[in-house]
Amino acid sequence: MNLHNSDSHSLDAATSAASTRERSDRLPENKRSAFSPTRSVATSASGEAAPKDRAPRVTLVGAGPGDPDLITRKGLKALQTADVVLYDALSSDELLEETPAHCLRVFVGKRAGCHYKKQEEINEMLVAAALEYGHAVRLKGGDPFIFGRGQEEKAYAEAAGIPVTVVPGISSCISLPELQGVAPTSRGYADSFWVLTAHTRSGGLSEDLLLAPKSNATVIILMGLGRLDQICALWDAEGKGSLPAMVIQNGSRPNERAWVGTVNDIAERVTTEKDKGPGIIVLGETVSQHPDFKVNALAAASHAR
Repeated sequence: MNLHNSDSHSLDAATSAASTRERSDRLPENKRSAFSPTRSVATSASGEAAPKDRAPRVTLVGAGPGDPDLITRKGLKALQTADVVLYDALSSDELLEETPAHCLRVFVGKRAGCHYKKQEEINEMLVAAALEYGHAVRLKGGDPFIFGRGQEEKAYAEAAGIPVTVVPGISSCISLPELQGVAPTSRGYADSFWVLTAHTRSGGLSEDLLLAPKSNATVIILMGLGRLDQICALWDAEGKGSLPAMVIQNGSRPNERAWVGTVNDIAERVTTEKDKGPGIIVLGETVSQHPDFKVNALAAASHAR
């Protein structure tokens, strides 16, 4: 019986290895060794080697907005079975501690305006990591498919013949306003909400940002702190200078900061340097639900007397 099991395992290993070679052959020759821990910041919890002959697979995991407790159970299970993790600058160290002792952790450092690795390099590393180690987890802040370029990583891995599982994450665009007590939609305030990025591929403002001020929707803008003045000017040009506005930086983290005001004064209220962490901008009547908005409004009225 033991001999039969041993033969079975050997056959499985050989089949897995052959399958791995077949997938590797689908990659251009110069891409097959793209994954090299020496090219990145790589650590493991111990000196243990990863189990060999595991079938390559990729899991894209959304880590949530920052608080490690806000990852999903499925995302946590993926980390706990990972052989290698490629993680971003926005990923929590506490989540990395959930990986097995043998798991290799590779920092790829993507964050708005600060890229340790180019996206094309990350795509190649992800495929090579799966081929070499087995279960490769790509840990991304927020949700992989909301301005996270997760679809590109999924398509690249699948083109190499590697199966991909997507584990959605709680996006900052809805969770961070909620944690401040502000609902993106609320009866009597807003019937819808828009989620926009401030940047296009060319580096200019999104064309949708030119349309958004004309709407009564709550508008939530990611990666826009560096252009806060420019963005507020668009709303002011539509006669919405008194519209409630909020900025949240490092949301759901211990160093979280939030500012509440109006389109006209929110830029002056934001006292932090724009590059001290990720942030979102929320523009809309729903921001008036924040307790600080009423305090600020009363203070402004008193000062005007």
